[in-house]
Amino acid sequence: MTMQTADILFISHGGGPLPLLGDVGHQALVSCLQQLASQLNRPKAVIVFSAHWESTPVRVTTSANPSLLYDYYGFPPESYAIQYPCQGEPELAAQILSQLKAQGIDADAETERGLDHGVFVPMKIMYPDADIPCVQVSLRQDLSVEFHLALGKALQGMDLSDVLVLGSGFSFHNMRGFFEPGNQTINQANHAFEQWLEAAMAESNEEAMQHWQQAPGGALSHPREEHLIPLFVCAGLAGRPYDQHLSVDVLGKQASQYLWLACGAPN
Repeated sequence: MTMQTADILFISHGGGPLPLLGDVGHQALVSCLQQLASQLNRPKAVIVFSAHWESTPVRVTTSANPSLLYDYYGFPPESYAIQYPCQGEPELAAQILSQLKAQGIDADAETERGLDHGVFVPMKIMYPDADIPCVQVSLRQDLSVEFHLALGKALQGMDLSDVLVLGSGFSFHNMRGFFEPGNQTINQANHAFEQWLEAAMAESNEEAMQHWQQAPGGALSHPREEHLIPLFVCAGLAGRPYDQHLSVDVLGKQASQYLWLACGAPN
């Protein structure tokens, strides 16, 4: 098995900018992300796979000073004034592109697109000083589980010492469910799928991951799978069971964070 040199973390990132606006339904999530940041070794850079960027081929941000992309609608004016002036890391981005291409994965540089809220919202909670460079990598538009497991595996040959690889999505993402807190069918699906998902990740069961839609509550928890796919990138890169699972209540739904510590990292 390839030596794991990066800390790898999948997070459920919440609803748009709400975690940064004091929303009561996100208090547990904010506390959880702050706790995770405090227990991790401080990274020298963060590579983020966000649910909010799909592209074919895969694209990697190469800007030294990335802007922000306010890719949400209908929120208060302060939501569009959020700042997170982190730097990019062009050298790391170039290494990622080289590694992906060497592993047969089609990938291009992205020079213009800003960091979306799947990046800057959790990063602002975890590392509020914006003093850690970020590189964002897109998902591929077909959202193939097999491909995204392979995408994670393709990075195994890189030296990612002192790097945090962050999969930013949501282990439950049914918008109707968030707006219908009393819908017991969806609530039961939420709990059933969370239990199934934890078991699949605990076994590092890639066969099960590829058939997540047949899992109890799977299709109801994810009418579209883009928020689940970053977890599979993380699982592919780690290639083993997680070290820590944290469950939090987000907007009345159970949501998960999964952590794989770099070899030799302290608990």
